[in-house]
Amino acid sequence: MLTPEERLEQLESIFLELEDASETTPIIVEGKKDAEALAMLGIRKNVVTLSKGVSVFTFCEAISRRSRKAVILTDWDRKGGQLARMLKEALMNNGVVVDDRLRTQLTMLSKKEVKDIESLPRFVTHLRQLAGIGLRRPNTTRQKDLV
Repeated sequence: MLTPEERLEQLESIFLELEDASETTPIIVEGKKDAEALAMLGIRKNVVTLSKGVSVFTFCEAISRRSRKAVILTDWDRKGGQLARMLKEALMNNGVVVDDRLRTQLTMLSKKEVKDIESLPRFVTHLRQLAGIGLRRPNTTRQKDLV
């Protein structure tokens, strides 16, 4: 069982990886609240919400025209899991390499307390309180910043 500090550290690592990936890769989320939650966690670039009234396949065709890779970050409830599978299949059928590994890691780290993206900022705040850490993301020295 991970301590709050260990869970927080692993979550922060995922958020940094998402932030880096978002420089060149679309991060696909279900809705506006998910995009807002990611922005609160520092992931502001290239976050794409599923369009209402557009089929999953049409959405994935549009993604494939602008990128050869995509990160799927749907919720980890039943609906989100089904949507992730549909997105993955449609994206792959359009020649897009799919990264759903980070979604899986987030699911494992927060499954009992959280089941959607929009709840992540509140969950991180809760872990920070349990760990006795301030509310802001710590200044971390990133490898690319050292060059």
